[in-house]
Amino acid sequence: MEDSGLSSGVDVDKGFAIVFVVLLFLFLIVMIFRCAKLVKNPYESSSIATEPSLN
Repeated sequence: MEDSGLSSGVDVDKGFAIVFVVLLFLFLIVMIFRCAKLVKNPYESSSIATEPSLN
């Protein structure tokens, strides 16, 4: 009985590790696209709030 409980615990830990790695890769892909967009056209990606006002 304890062997099946131990193996299911290892599977849960492995599942958490796989989910973490998948989320990390998704975050990395999103950051790569955002950085590529910024390099391609840096002025379009900048926010209006950072521009000085002429008032």
